[in-house]
Amino acid sequence: MMFDLSGMTALVTGASGGIGSAIAKALAGQGARLAVSGSNVEKLERFREELGGDHVAIGCNLSDGAAVDQLVPSAVDALGGKLDILVNNAGVTRDNLLMRMKDEEFEEVIRINLEAAFRLMRAAAKPMMKARFGRIISITSVVGVTGNPGQANYVASKAALIGMSKAVAQELASRSITVNCIAPGFMTSAMTDALNEQQREGILSRIPMGQMGSGEDIGAAAVYLASRCLLYTSDAADEARSV
Repeated sequence: MMFDLSGMTALVTGASGGIGSAIAKALAGQGARLAVSGSNVEKLERFREELGGDHVAIGCNLSDGAAVDQLVPSAVDALGGKLDILVNNAGVTRDNLLMRMKDEEFEEVIRINLEAAFRLMRAAAKPMMKARFGRIISITSVVGVTGNPGQANYVASKAALIGMSKAVAQELASRSITVNCIAPGFMTSAMTDALNEQQREGILSRIPMGQMGSGEDIGAAAVYLASRCLLYTSDAADEARSV
């Protein structure tokens, strides 16, 4: 199969949440062995049991830099000594208008949404470069491109994650490591289910297909970006550099 991930290993952060669980299920469904991570260990363990198979759960508080630095090595050990796929999915919001936003609201969002992703990319690059293969996927947001009032901190973190991914992609491409972002718009969720009819119609009017996306849509995109077919082989990379 074109998108068969059998034999590949993956670390997915925020794996017990809506989009994170859909991504984890999609990767596992194509044969990848997962290390799922999150801050709520009990919820994470229940999700790991729901996945079935030989997957592992690793709790991690992404606001703790030292804990983040240990996450990739722990995942590599648990997954048999290699890491093929990193999915930076975990993120938080601390919405407020600019004039009311507290320093800690800005700093917490940047620390979890951006700094943790940087630390995980840096750590994952080492085993991926050694293997001359890897897939790094970060979940950003359409508001990282469009902006959104009341979310200066969140928008800043997602826009920066897009830019950082572009830079890292150029650094690692010669080792057959791809770095990509998925930027969801409005998705079906408990939050959007609570919208009134007027709010819902306002959102749908800005979506060409007239419907919100689903976690399964994001999971399918992650499978594609994680697959082996996405990039040329290392031999082709060597040839491309010589041209």
